[in-house]
Amino acid sequence: MRFFRSRDDLAALSRVELLLLIVVVAVILVLAWPMWQSALVKRDLTRTMYHARELYLVAFRMATDGAVKTDPALAWPGDYPTNSLTEYCTKLVGNNYVNSADLQRMLSAPGAACTATSAAPPATLLLSGNCALKVYKVKTSDPSNTIFAASSNYVYDTALNPGGVPFGDAGFVVIRKSGDVGVYKKSQATPAGFDNNVEKFQTDIGALPGATKGVVSPGDQKTVLSGPP
Repeated sequence: MRFFRSRDDLAALSRVELLLLIVVVAVILVLAWPMWQSALVKRDLTRTMYHARELYLVAFRMATDGAVKTDPALAWPGDYPTNSLTEYCTKLVGNNYVNSADLQRMLSAPGAACTATSAAPPATLLLSGNCALKVYKVKTSDPSNTIFAASSNYVYDTALNPGGVPFGDAGFVVIRKSGDVGVYKKSQATPAGFDNNVEKFQTDIGALPGATKGVVSPGDQKTVLSGPP
């Protein structure tokens, strides 16, 4: 009876054990990879939600100051005679409500890198690249559930496009004029995700600027400030 294995036997056993370990680790990685990817996307969506909130607070402060001072130069984006995100952001930077570096961070996300450069005097701003957020032409007269901004992969009352930047159809971010902000699932992109209850959709997701209560239609309806790309 042999009580001890030869070195060759031990080496062979070690190789088998190592191979089994590699196979087990590979299987675990394959099974865990989708969950890992999902966790990363959720993290990025949450971060973008916070950035949208920051941008909203900047816009809210400027519009509130304009209302208090009765200054038309300080207003919500839809109260200006402009359709340009660059021009609106120039007002935010030029009136010292945000600097270009922070604005660049707010407008960027993985897969959507926006560059904001400014020069003074006079205060000018140039946006380039891909903006992670789009800003709607919200006016003072719009109700609180009006959408102020959304992640750029979301088109109102439209199913998410898997190729949309950023996030594809993994989810989207919306912040309303009231300041309420959230991350939503792709099933919530249209009223179908709310049992076709249009009013609930307008309450939970929001309404386009100037929209009629209880009426929605696919598309942003030219209510978004134009910007890069």
